[in-house]
Amino acid sequence: MTTAGLLPDRYPTANFFLCDVFDALPKSDLASMEHPLFSLSTRPDRRILRYEHGESVIEITPSVRGLATLHDKDILIYCMSQLMAGINAGRAVSQTLHLKAHDLLVATNRETSGDGYKRLREAFERLAGTRITTNIVTGDHETTSGFGLIESWEIVRKTGRGRMVSVSVKLSDWLFRAIASKSVLTLSRDYFRLRKPLERRIYEIARKHCGRQREWRVGLETLLKKSGSNSPRRVFRKMIRDMIAADHLPDYQLFEEDGDIIRVAPRNVVLEPSEKPVISATALEQARALAPEWDIYALESEWVAWWAGSGRQKLRSADAAFLGWVKRRVG
Repeated sequence: MTTAGLLPDRYPTANFFLCDVFDALPKSDLASMEHPLFSLSTRPDRRILRYEHGESVIEITPSVRGLATLHDKDILIYCMSQLMAGINAGRAVSQTLHLKAHDLLVATNRETSGDGYKRLREAFERLAGTRITTNIVTGDHETTSGFGLIESWEIVRKTGRGRMVSVSVKLSDWLFRAIASKSVLTLSRDYFRLRKPLERRIYEIARKHCGRQREWRVGLETLLKKSGSNSPRRVFRKMIRDMIAADHLPDYQLFEEDGDIIRVAPRNVVLEPSEKPVISATALEQARALAPEWDIYALESEWVAWWAGSGRQKLRSADAAFLGWVKRRVG
């Protein structure tokens, strides 16, 4: 993976996604990774989007502010990561979150300038205004429902200059159900360093469909439809070829094959000994007690590979992170 072309890591020592058990990594729901619910445009997009998948139909209607964009989704990813951290820690969680605006900006690698807060407010407005209508067929019954990406938001406290300090966000029932059922996947923190919306969208698709498989193949036409891009096929092909040449997607590599086929493969995770987190003998013994029938050294290797593949985040405590992962792995 090359880092040229990526946004700078503005807060390399920040650990907003790093609880003691390493639970609060960025999370995204499976539905929005599967379906193109967000606009890839960087300008106000007021199109009504309609996608068909089998017998299901998804229609996305903008507000006067335009459709929610893939960069706006950063807010939802942050909310999901915080809720999943609470669920994994055994805490009660609520559909309404109270967030510090500064923490959200730092965690998603955004600027904390006045313009950064202004763009954050605009993102809240688009998320609340964008409406999704979809039909779900169950047997002979078809149910049509409509919902927003977030139900509401409110600036709870602001500075004398009007800059938000804390904000309250109520997630939609649809999104909260996805979180409660753990229908989410972990993203690399380098996702927030991808500049172009299409790069973020292709990463999401790769994470959803390839995962930890050796490889996944998809036709260019299908990938174009899944991405939500409105570019002509020849233009989309050129953008994918540019992405292959740049080779800076986190976790995955793209390859072009004959017949307009794109192959996706996870990057090999190779760590030097000095790069690996050090697990103490005490923690290994505690892990052995948690998983008496498992090969504890195999578990340690698996955890190290998972940690590396998730972005090699800075750990407050490697022992606590490892033990927390073991509990979930064998539970």
